[in-house]
Amino acid sequence: MSHAIHRVERFEIVGPYTLALRFADGSEQQIDFRPVLEGEVFGPLQDLNVFNRVELDTTFGTVQWPNGADFDPETLHDWPKYRDELVAMARRWATASDPIHRTAG
Repeated sequence: MSHAIHRVERFEIVGPYTLALRFADGSEQQIDFRPVLEGEVFGPLQDLNVFNRVELDTTFGTVQWPNGADFDPETLHDWPKYRDELVAMARRWATASDPIHRTAG
């Protein structure tokens, strides 16, 4: 069974927290990242100035930010399939990074 390897070839910032991505297979996705910008890794991207520092990582075929945040290119390619799961994870990340909701350990 073969597994397609998806790579982001280029991107454009098309709105606040929104990227238009073009993949090596010619497909495109427009993604509004706002619902998943939570937690220690993705939370800093809520600052639009930080989000807009996105760049193409040609080694791994994805987009990345200076703080090390990135997404698997397959996840980006098939965003509608993964979106709800990622939003649910982001909600958990938000709760985990909120000191009021942390449990003492």
